Amino acid sequence: MSRDPLAAVDAVRTPQSQPIPGREAEMVRNHAGGYTFAKDLWRELEDFLILGTAGGTYYVGEQAHTLQNVRVVDDAVAADGGRAVALAVDVSTGRPARAPRNHPALFLLATAITRGDLETRRAARVALPKVARTTFHQAIFFGYWKALHGKPSRGGTAPKTGRVVRGALGDLLTSQPPDRVAFQACKAAARKTPQGESFSLRDVLRIGHPKAESPERRALFGWITGNVGEDEARQLLPSVDAFLTAKAVASPAEAVDVVTRRGVPWEFLPDAVLTEPEVWDALIDTVGMTALIRNLARMTRIGTLTPMGEATRRAAARLTDRNALAAGRIHPLDVYLALRVYGSGVSRPNSKVPAQKWTPVPEIKDSLEEAFDLSFGHVEPSNKRLLIAVDSSGSMTFRSMMASGSPLGTTYQVACTMATILARIERGNAYVIDVDTAVHASRITPRTNLREIDAWQPSGGGTDLSLPFSYAQEQRLEVDGVLVLTDNETWAGRTHASQALTAYRSELNPAARCVVASLSAAGHSIADPRDEGVLQIAGFDATLPQVVTGFLR
Repeated sequence: MSRDPLAAVDAVRTPQSQPIPGREAEMVRNHAGGYTFAKDLWRELEDFLILGTAGGTYYVGEQAHTLQNVRVVDDAVAADGGRAVALAVDVSTGRPARAPRNHPALFLLATAITRGDLETRRAARVALPKVARTTFHQAIFFGYWKALHGKPSRGGTAPKTGRVVRGALGDLLTSQPPDRVAFQACKAAARKTPQGESFSLRDVLRIGHPKAESPERRALFGWITGNVGEDEARQLLPSVDAFLTAKAVASPAEAVDVVTRRGVPWEFLPDAVLTEPEVWDALIDTVGMTALIRNLARMTRIGTLTPMGEATRRAAARLTDRNALAAGRIHPLDVYLALRVYGSGVSRPNSKVPAQKWTPVPEIKDSLEEAFDLSFGHVEPSNKRLLIAVDSSGSMTFRSMMASGSPLGTTYQVACTMATILARIERGNAYVIDVDTAVHASRITPRTNLREIDAWQPSGGGTDLSLPFSYAQEQRLEVDGVLVLTDNETWAGRTHASQALTAYRSELNPAARCVVASLSAAGHSIADPRDEGVLQIAGFDATLPQVVTGFLR
């Protein structure tokens, strides 16, 4: 008897090269040729806001990847601009931050205020001060908005604007107390847009025409535009007084005196003295913990931090102060990022300028590793059993994930780091495996040293993301949840991941949950959107450990 071809149609076990019967309308062909569930517009938008598009993916180049996500932004603004704006605010202002860069959220606001309907533009105006919190953010927004507007004024540097846009720019200077705005203006009076053009708060004043409701605000606006003298500004705005005092220093010794006596931030000091080792020697004891961590490379580059140096000893003591780390709300992921950036010895956040290089001081690297360990003190485990599956296929080696213009490692190495963090939090209740077209033993343990991961390479085969669930079923692993760290480009399995999860639940644990953490902003996922026991997250996100443990609970 000949074989019946209709017998191959199976909604329980379907090859990943085919859509699940009855679910064809919900599935799309991914970039690797397999079928995965299409993400809805809002999930795609959230992925973009968290991950951005820099670097592209293994299957899609950076330019095509960016254009694909720009269309997502346009579609979301057109479909429900208010919801799109609210999502951008949520991603940008979450604590801890959900996105490593604020650029995608600023791009969305620029799109909303340029192309949205009246209600969307008004929502974007309200959101802008929340998202564009610094002059750096404001310069990024200004550049995006100007490029999207596409209609420069004759003979000027800015496009013609409507009332909502003028109001939004004006709000940047009126939504905070005058001295707080003055402090920002003093820290960074001039910036560059993403297109490389100059930007300053004077531009915002000239376009937005905000009203000054108090003598302090009038003094602020007048000082920024050069219409109010320094003496009057000093009397009404303490930040201006401190800034002008700091700017007047003529030698490193005077700078050290201002830092120690008045505690001025390093941004107030003239650029000429910020290249002097003794100035940063004084700043080590006065800057906040976040500023200290962010300036370790600079201090090493100019010679403040040296092997066996006194300044190095003091910096290391601050970095390994458990109480200071807790007070500064320094997350283990923040320390990891600092360690990777500092240890790389190179940073090039702007491709238009030469890379900055330094030779890392071993004592500082060791202190950052100790700080990483200390920063776990307040993290509570879920007390649930967790299987962590790291995608070890070839596509996970293509992209080097970046932070501050420094390489963090391949997507696989970053995924291994996240798995290490979670394994340390959960201790004996977490088990880690690698998967490509087979399951491989992972080298990760709760005590894995971060330096080990630098040399790790994945197995590099194809991708079958049904394996974590079928493996758990075959090995009789009774787990409360499965975390999959992946780029979602699965294609090689004989059954879909969602089908394998269903089979695992039916045989071992009906309440088992699943978290799919996407490490690239692709428009698809292995997660079944109908399954309330599956959570999709995007990005190398400081909230991931808390989200995973909370979801398992």
